[in-house]
This record gives sequence, structure tokens and C-alpha cells, in this order.
Amino acid sequence: MQPRRRSLAVTTVLTALTAALAACGGGPATTAQPGSGAGSGAGARLAVVATTTQVADFARVIGGDRVAVTQIIQPNIDPHDYEPTPADLTAIRAAKVLVKNGVGLEGWLDATIASAGFRGTTVDASAGVRIRQGEGEEAEHGDPHIWHDPRNAKRMVQTIERAFAAAAPGDADTFARNLAGYGAQLDALDAGIAAKLGALPAADRKLVTNHDAFGYYIDRYQLQFVGSIIPSFDTSAELSAKDVDDIVARIRQTGAKAVFSESSLPPKTAEAIAKQAGVKVVAGEDALYGDSLGPEGSAGDTYLKMEQHNTDTIVRALGG
Repeated sequence: MQPRRRSLAVTTVLTALTAALAACGGGPATTAQPGSGAGSGAGARLAVVATTTQVADFARVIGGDRVAVTQIIQPNIDPHDYEPTPADLTAIRAAKVLVKNGVGLEGWLDATIASAGFRGTTVDASAGVRIRQGEGEEAEHGDPHIWHDPRNAKRMVQTIERAFAAAAPGDADTFARNLAGYGAQLDALDAGIAAKLGALPAADRKLVTNHDAFGYYIDRYQLQFVGSIIPSFDTSAELSAKDVDDIVARIRQTGAKAVFSESSLPPKTAEAIAKQAGVKVVAGEDALYGDSLGPEGSAGDTYLKMEQHNTDTIVRALGG
């Protein structure tokens, strides 16, 4: 979907949802039942809404049992083209803190916040992160897939922790302890990924993916980006015959060993291109987690597991 068409579609949906909520008499939440997570008094959990699967995971880790997190985008759903639901507006209206990825990833969010009548604190988890240059419709904001560098993830959770401590100062010590523990895990993750990918011969560190979601990962661990099946950050972009010919030619010229599909995108195009190029395709349970974490019980149902799975999958495919 093109940016203007997407904006019009989201606006139309929000207008309808706002009218429906008004008809039901829904208003901004002003009171909270004990234990509901909607209040900020003694014993109440901080009511948090998080947009993407990644920032929701971060919020749950940092908040622990002192926050109640409502996650808007569910696993394996593309965040680029998400359309809000009545439940989203209700949750946002009642929240005290809203955590977003930022960098333009949630293009639908500002209108949603306005329609919901949100009066809490919005936390941009990308604050302080060095943003890669974007292309196409992402050029204005930059590459939004910041979480694929664990050092960025560490900065994101620091930002979230500060916001939670400001919103619920009585629980600040808990948030700080959770941050310290998780920060150590992120450091270990980063070191482990660097060691595994560093063991690959330089000539084999070539990545072909569904779309341009792994730029930060590629930069951090010194991989070579051969190309993406979808030549854009926009997962709804359509391939031309020339696009197909170009990516197949690059795969052959560079000697890339595999095409990696992503869990939130259909694998058929990746499979067809891999077959045409004469290389293996990595799909199904081995697909990479790009825009989204996986469902509960999957190999990518947390941020730490997602990045470990991606790395192990890449090493097996390129080192074999």
C-alpha cells in the first residue's frame, strides 16, 4: 500500500472506530479497579500499551509484575500496514504509558492516539539511537528496524526504564534491577552473535532476505547485504520482472548460498527466486524473525530468542 493510500485507509478506519466508541459512551478512563493495571496508586500495576512485539517484550521485561502490558501488534503481523481495532483505541485511552518503536514504523499511531483521546505519556524507544538512512518511503524517517542491533535494544530498554520510573516512582528500584539484569543479557547476546558470525569465512557472510529489515544487524556484524526480494522497506511492494532478474543475478554473481524468508511474510517468492538462482531457501520453522517476534512457544517468542534463532539459522545455512 502506498503511503497516501495507507494514511487514508487508517483515517477512515479510525473515524469509524471513534464513532463506534462514542456511541457506546466510551470516555477516557478516570478510575481503576484494584489489580486492573489501569491505575497508578499503591499496589496498582502501571497500565502500559506497547505497539510492536519487540517493544512489548522489552516493556514486560523491564516492568515485571509491576506493569500490565497491552500489546497492540500480535506476532507475525506486519507493523508497516497495521490497521487499529476498537480494542486498540480502548486500551490506549486507558493507558498511563504508551511505548512505540518510533522511526516512522507505526505510521498509523499518531491518528490512533488522537482518536483514542490518550492523555498519558508516549515513549519513543528509538530516542538516542543512531538511525540508518532509509530508502523509498522510509527516507523521511530512516530505517526503523533498530532492534536488530542488541546495542540499540539496550538503549531502548534504558529509555523504557526511565519512563516507567517517572510514571511509577514507587517501583523505580524494581525497574532498575530488571534493567541491570536484562542489560547483562543483551551484552552477552551481542558478544555471542559476534563470535558465531565472526567464525564464518568472510566470503560466506552474504545475506539475501525477504525485505530490508536487517540493515542494523548487517552493519553490526559486518555481513554483506546482497539484496532483498522486496526492494523496499514496504512489505506490500510488488516485484517486477526486472526486480526478480536483478536479485537472481546478484545472487549468482556474489555466490550467496541461501535466500532467507521471514516468518511474517509468505515464502513463495523467496522459494521461487532461490530455485531460479540455484541456491537453498530458508523458510518454514527456520524462517528469520524480521519485523515481528514469533507466537508463544516458537523459537522467536522473545527478543533474546529471536536474535539467537536468526543467528543460528544464518550460521547453519551459510556455513554448511
